[in-house]
Amino acid sequence: MTSDANATSARGKDDIDRLADELDATPEQIEEAIATVGRRRSDIELHLKGTRSTTNGDFVREAGR
Repeated sequence: MTSDANATSARGKDDIDRLADELDATPEQIEEAIATVGRRRSDIELHLKGTRSTTNGDFVREAGR
């Protein structure tokens, strides 16, 4: 276990699958996020939200359809 309480131990397939399930992402997205931002869970989550986040403008456009 790492000394950083926010670090994930996602090293094996089971760990990555579990984290993917918890963050509503695919294992491939988790692996890409780890490669990009490292193993800190908060960084992984922020990276994933950044790729899937919506803005107020998105909601306005949806409402106008």
